[in-house]
Amino acid sequence: MNKINRVSFLKMGTSLMLWPLLKQAAGSANPVREKGGEMLDTEMMNRLIAANDKHAGTLMDAIRPELLNFSRKTGYDFAVLAAAYCSKESSYYHNKLVGEKLGLLVDFLAAAQSDDGTVNIGNLESPPDTAFLLEILCPAAAILKKDNAPDLNAVQKKLKSVIVKAGEALSVGGVHTPNHRWVICAALAQINTLFPDKKYTRRIDEWMQEGIYMDKDGHYPERSGLYSGVENNSMLTMARLLDKPALLDPIRKNLGMMYYYMEPDGDLVTVDSRRQDQYIAKTHVSFYQYYRYMAIRDQNPFFAAIARQIEGADGFEDEVLKTSLYMFLENELLQKPLPTPNALPVHYERLFTTSHLLRLRRENTTATLFGGVDWPLIIASGRSCSPNFFMFRKGDAVLQYMRLSSDFFNTGYFYSDGLRKEGDQYILYRELEVPYYQPLPENKRKKDGDYKLSPSIDGRFWNKMDFEDRPVSNVKILETTVIFTATDGNIRLDCRVDGFEGVPVTIELCFEEGGNLAGVTNAGNDNYFLEQGMAAYTKGKDKIRFGPGKMAHKSISHLEGERYSTHFGSLRTTGMHVFITGKTPLQHSLIFS
Repeated sequence: MNKINRVSFLKMGTSLMLWPLLKQAAGSANPVREKGGEMLDTEMMNRLIAANDKHAGTLMDAIRPELLNFSRKTGYDFAVLAAAYCSKESSYYHNKLVGEKLGLLVDFLAAAQSDDGTVNIGNLESPPDTAFLLEILCPAAAILKKDNAPDLNAVQKKLKSVIVKAGEALSVGGVHTPNHRWVICAALAQINTLFPDKKYTRRIDEWMQEGIYMDKDGHYPERSGLYSGVENNSMLTMARLLDKPALLDPIRKNLGMMYYYMEPDGDLVTVDSRRQDQYIAKTHVSFYQYYRYMAIRDQNPFFAAIARQIEGADGFEDEVLKTSLYMFLENELLQKPLPTPNALPVHYERLFTTSHLLRLRRENTTATLFGGVDWPLIIASGRSCSPNFFMFRKGDAVLQYMRLSSDFFNTGYFYSDGLRKEGDQYILYRELEVPYYQPLPENKRKKDGDYKLSPSIDGRFWNKMDFEDRPVSNVKILETTVIFTATDGNIRLDCRVDGFEGVPVTIELCFEEGGNLAGVTNAGNDNYFLEQGMAAYTKGKDKIRFGPGKMAHKSISHLEGERYSTHFGSLRTTGMHVFITGKTPLQHSLIFS
């Protein structure tokens, strides 16, 4: 996970405030110069060229026939070398050996294509994965075409063959997920720019007529930081190449929202995602080109400030500088200087009502409260199903998540039925009802006993019992409420679990590994009990105090419930796990400071 340490973060904030003065004082050392009547960010371009050259140098040694392994990286390798070959300031400009490596790669790409023009990357003969590859190859083809070096005529001819053959597949091929539609459209727009054909634009129009969904908060359908980047990239490409400026509107809305999903170190909050990143740490670095483009195009100081902040992130060298020169050469607006940035807000409270997520920030302290899983709760890609409902950070000290599990008919973790605000408080709530089932009514009975395979009313299991037509009895109820209150720099969570008495309840706090815990009892295997009083977690110079504790039982395994245990599954993550336990009726308040 790429981090910005606290010192770097403070320096970055200072540099943002001083940026206008630094520009005025720079004089002859100004990193911006005029070219052809337009101002260029020569400092950024020089950094890109230097990083690209360094990367190209490693590729010159690594790209050999016996070492090639086909993946999306093959496209990136081609684009990096193409950018080096076409950049006059590059030490590899029109280098013969680079040209030979490009020839080797394009032959390898052609050999990897199936008869229908698709490639096998992840999925088999996949139009979407082919489109992801073309989104890299087409800009590379564009800069080679503009450079038009005679020594690369054969490479360009072979590359055209690869792209046009892929275009045949993309103009008729299907998709799996919402973002795939726009990735294919963006790739077709790029192919059409290089080698115009109405069949490409007809297919784009066919997909576009389905409409582009964005909720009122700024989420695309998958509600994913990972795939928001994919969709922003597709919209930006189509807006530029198809002259459809309206497609920039969803980008603006998404980028405006995403800032409030950023932790001070650049990590993105992804707990509400409907895709795999709901459990994967991701940073804001991959959003750089979108913030930069929109900042320059709109002269937006807010987006410019975020772009500047990303430039100071640890991952900027590897994730942007080393692989993005080809993008800047193809999309020349990116070469222009950023406008003067504004100071970024570091004190806010934002409730995102469509995903039921609260973000609160006070300088370097942040809290996240989440109650927006998709109902009915189904564990599947494309559905929000994370049991993590509270996250808290103070600088480098990170509470990765808080969960609550009850041993109530093996229902497992608590998942809230939304998040609502009442006055200055935010409330998570869910009532569970677990029944027993009576005999079927006479008109529903079958002599052969062959009843519908159906889910239980509480969703825990399936059986050939036709549950929906059965009367129920002996219904047991469990109500869970979590009330969030922010006061005087502290967060208080009032946890209440009522209903059936004597049910074991387990509160799980998972802190980032590598820190130090005090005030807890070590139970082995990165497990700890907070039996009473307050405890502290320290990492670096930052500390989270939390508690008080309680211990009524020591059952801390198989907390996920029957949905997971049936498949021998687990949601346990790496980290330092602190447990607070009780039994119903339970009322317990936790303070985080």
